[in-house]
Amino acid sequence: MNALVTIKDLHAGYGNTQVLFGVDMDITRGQVSTFMGRNGMGKTTTIRCLMGLLKPSAGQITIQQTDMTGAPPFRVAQAGVGLVPEGRHVFPSLTVSENLRATAQPRAGGWTEERVYDAFPRLGQRKRNLGFQLSGGEQQMLAIGRALMTNPDLLILDEATEGLAPLIREEIWTMLGRLKSDGLSILLIDKNLDELSRISDRYFVIERGEIVWRGDAADFKLHRTEVEQYLHL
Repeated sequence: MNALVTIKDLHAGYGNTQVLFGVDMDITRGQVSTFMGRNGMGKTTTIRCLMGLLKPSAGQITIQQTDMTGAPPFRVAQAGVGLVPEGRHVFPSLTVSENLRATAQPRAGGWTEERVYDAFPRLGQRKRNLGFQLSGGEQQMLAIGRALMTNPDLLILDEATEGLAPLIREEIWTMLGRLKSDGLSILLIDKNLDELSRISDRYFVIERGEIVWRGDAADFKLHRTEVEQYLHL
């Protein structure tokens, strides 16, 4: 299989507090991977290292066969990684349209502002609204659209459906299914195992800074009870 991102023996932390203890992951091109674990186990720290927001103390991160360990965030974005961060972080004083165009990287046949509006009609209806004038669900759609406008090879979504109304969650999961059908590589951090099981190809579970379980869709179906014990669901 063609690895889009490879993380080897990753160690990282904050000050004197170590959080990651040798994380190993590989994200395969064209697949949906799921990264799970209880709060505080190292999911966000791993993503921060991958995105260049935190420098690891040891290990290696390779993106598209290029060593990107410790590279700044703009280089990670240029390498084709787009992030929908936990908490959305849309620009509150910019309009929907301005948010989408702020970090856009045009690509022939890729995502455009109009294509985002086709995917999320609510955003098209509010394209002149400022970010702070949107509902939480609309802000999440905007955060996804903004990441898609970078035309990434890998889209990372950190808790993209948490705290949203059921109809909005359903709309986002439907969109993720379409993105998978389009062949986009996706890394999901989410707690909804039923929805994840419908679109995920591979699973990684982290516990206290180490990957303690990994498997494909068939493995997950067979060992779901074991995985749920790690998640304390």
